[in-house]
Amino acid sequence: MTTGEQKHVQERVLLRRDHCPINKHIHTYIYLFKIYQTLRCRVRMPFLGQDWRSPGQNWVKTEEGWKKTTTDEKNNNVSVESFCKAEQEECFNKENLLLSLSYDMAAKKRKKDLMNNNTKVPYFHREKWIYVHKGSTKERHGYCTLGEAFNRLDFCSAIKETRRFNYVVRLLELIAKSKLPSLSGVAQKNYMNILERVVQKVLDDQQNVRPIKELLQTLYVSLCGLVQDMGKSVLVGNINIWVHRMENILQWQQQLDNIQINRPSSTGMTLTDLPSSLQLNIMQCLSDGRDLVSLGQVCPELGALTEDRLLWKRLCQYHFTERQIRKRLMVSDKGHLEWKKMYFKLSRCYPHREQYSDTLHFCTHCHILFWKDTNHPCTANNPESCTMSLSPQDFINLFNF
Repeated sequence: MTTGEQKHVQERVLLRRDHCPINKHIHTYIYLFKIYQTLRCRVRMPFLGQDWRSPGQNWVKTEEGWKKTTTDEKNNNVSVESFCKAEQEECFNKENLLLSLSYDMAAKKRKKDLMNNNTKVPYFHREKWIYVHKGSTKERHGYCTLGEAFNRLDFCSAIKETRRFNYVVRLLELIAKSKLPSLSGVAQKNYMNILERVVQKVLDDQQNVRPIKELLQTLYVSLCGLVQDMGKSVLVGNINIWVHRMENILQWQQQLDNIQINRPSSTGMTLTDLPSSLQLNIMQCLSDGRDLVSLGQVCPELGALTEDRLLWKRLCQYHFTERQIRKRLMVSDKGHLEWKKMYFKLSRCYPHREQYSDTLHFCTHCHILFWKDTNHPCTANNPESCTMSLSPQDFINLFNF
């Protein structure tokens, strides 16, 4: 084979090799690999330490492996002393940066705690009625909790109405006894905000002082036990916030203790100017024996009327059953029943009968919780037959799943 023929064969082999798709990919890979080897020594990548918050360090890929660099490529001929000095300054700056960040975070945390203590969270809902769902359906997922109902119902406006005031106070007292840990963080904060408004209303109106004192005492005793168990998912929030709230409770108690009932400036007819029969009729409207005792301390004339046996007998028959009364009979030396002493003895043994001018109602057909004077969108033919009144305890029991 001549030299010209050999060159012709070699050209044809090279042509076939270049047209082969596999050879094309191999040539591409080899070309990219050569580019990578050329550039890998110039690539600088950030290296993150164990602490993800650190700014990282500069590392350079060399033939011997990755090496840490702290200077630019232009300053490769820097002396060892200057290099060490620069490294110390860099470490010092990083340390100051971390200290400043920690101080800023601590300051922000203190400011946040102060804002949580001093600011009043707005009442998120002022709804007259809510739907109480106890399970998941195609339309709704989850269930309604006590904290959700407490947030959504309009308790803020309820405390301003005389008919609903005692109902809300009793509900707050029951929650303070056993249900406060079950509330969410928002509901607990809303609870304290409503309580503050209740106290402020009593201080302004100078009425219902004793029930609020009992409510604050109950809440303070409950919080003393709950704060000791902090860290066990008992209360939501920082312990400093709850200590601050307990200090507010003590301050409210002191304000209520120092309250002075102002005598009305009107010169019209008073209770003592009425006939004795009318005074007795007014006293029969009182449902608490302690109110009768306080009324009897106003003047000797009213004190004599408050000792009426028939008045205390009606109180006993109103709050307690005949069986309870028979178990606590007390007879005087003259053979008469001591109805006044029996009332206070029965009060220590049995709960009083609760009666409220306005209460929450529950529709068994629509599963809607609403106030009495609010018309809810009921789909039943006879809505009144599906409605039942809820006492404060019944309201809490409604959310016991």
